Amino acid sequence: MSGPRVTRGHGFIESFLAAKRAALANRLILPEQRAGRLLDFGCGSSPLFLSETSFGEKFGVDKMVPESGSEGDGIKLSHFDVDTQGRLPFDSEFFDVVTMLAVFEHIDVERLVLLIEEIHRVLKSGGVYILTTPAGWTGSILDVLKWLRMVSSEEIEEHKDSYTHKKIRAILDRTRFAGSKARFGHFELYMNSWGLLHKDG
Repeated sequence: MSGPRVTRGHGFIESFLAAKRAALANRLILPEQRAGRLLDFGCGSSPLFLSETSFGEKFGVDKMVPESGSEGDGIKLSHFDVDTQGRLPFDSEFFDVVTMLAVFEHIDVERLVLLIEEIHRVLKSGGVYILTTPAGWTGSILDVLKWLRMVSSEEIEEHKDSYTHKKIRAILDRTRFAGSKARFGHFELYMNSWGLLHKDG
């Protein structure tokens, strides 16, 4: 019996890819950060990463979450639509870690800049922001995988852009993360990129 769908639409390897992103994020989070608070932006209505990671307090936001929110299994979910809402529903310096897994590519650049400013606001000094996104060269491969029904056509068709590390850094430099300590890398045979940004303490 299959579990809850972790992304919108259908795709034979969507659950596998979501698990890979979750494992990558877990590797980038330090043990000493896990006693604090985690926010997963774009967690979906069935938050795989939040359900599998260990943290003191776990929060998620997504436009797929009901407006009334939900809470269970130690996870607090809130409705948030980046296209219509500006301010994240949290106090400043509330979180130790914010993750955004396979969400970067779904948001228009100007909205993305505003969102990253909000992520900076809700992060504690010394906190980290972790993101993943398909590598900039993978557009044609994703189109083939979509045609083969390996990945969700609904998800792929919503992509606004694709990103190299340089392009990600250029967007981050338009926010208060400009000049912040950053690390970038690849995973899944270089088909996906990750970034880890520190909020200067």
